[in-house]
Amino acid sequence: MSILNAVILGLVQGLAEFLPISSSGHLSILNNLFGMTTTADGHMFFDLLLHLGTLLSICIVYWEDIVAMFFEVLGFVNIGPLAGERRPRYPAARLFFMIVMATLPLLLVLPVKDLLEGLYYNNFFIGIALILTGCMLFVSDKMTPGKKTVGSMSIWDALIIGLCQCVAVIPGLSRSGTTITAGIATGLRRDFAVKFSFLMSLPAVLGANILGIADAVREGVDLSYMPAYLVGMAVAMVSGIVAISLLRYIAQKSKFGGFAYYCWVVGVLTIILTMIF
Repeated sequence: MSILNAVILGLVQGLAEFLPISSSGHLSILNNLFGMTTTADGHMFFDLLLHLGTLLSICIVYWEDIVAMFFEVLGFVNIGPLAGERRPRYPAARLFFMIVMATLPLLLVLPVKDLLEGLYYNNFFIGIALILTGCMLFVSDKMTPGKKTVGSMSIWDALIIGLCQCVAVIPGLSRSGTTITAGIATGLRRDFAVKFSFLMSLPAVLGANILGIADAVREGVDLSYMPAYLVGMAVAMVSGIVAISLLRYIAQKSKFGGFAYYCWVVGVLTIILTMIF
């Protein structure tokens, strides 16, 4: 794997992971149609590092929320610096609880994990999934965002968003686009739907990395590729920060229609190229 290859893949991972355009779909297209080196070519450890880079992106952007959740959860169970402090509400602890509830449905994916990974190599399916992502984003723009935030969202809201995250495990469907749309549909405020979508991805990405460590170790790590791997991870982290910041801005100022048209174009082109080649 060359440095340029790692930079391109890191850039695609960082941008497409958070912008509602499907990182799995784009990485699949780069691999299947353009022959670009990916984890399928014996670079599973690189895939873990790319996801670690995007994990760090979320931690950097939402560092204050993560720290608040940590200390409020400790205070809620009467441990740590907030122990014994009388507080009428623990908003950050409640946010943590909602994220946990939204993550639980991912357990349903484990039995079909291998089947879903097989779809990664089906270009026609990836194209259809991207078109569906565009339709979903188009519909989300037609919805009237609600006013719910962490203090008013319910456990059922979190579970519904979590179930939609399960569906978004399918390659070509955007995880962020699916969960943000689900959040808006359940009545969340648009900017909070974006925030909740990104924060709820933390345990999902971390869990996927933990499950993938054994496979990566079994496959082996070629240390000669480590410089390229680290460059790719750094690019994924920086581009991830840019993507999160951009989507937060769009959520406050505009809608997601542009991403819908983009997904439609890429999906149709993928299907056409698959039929030609």
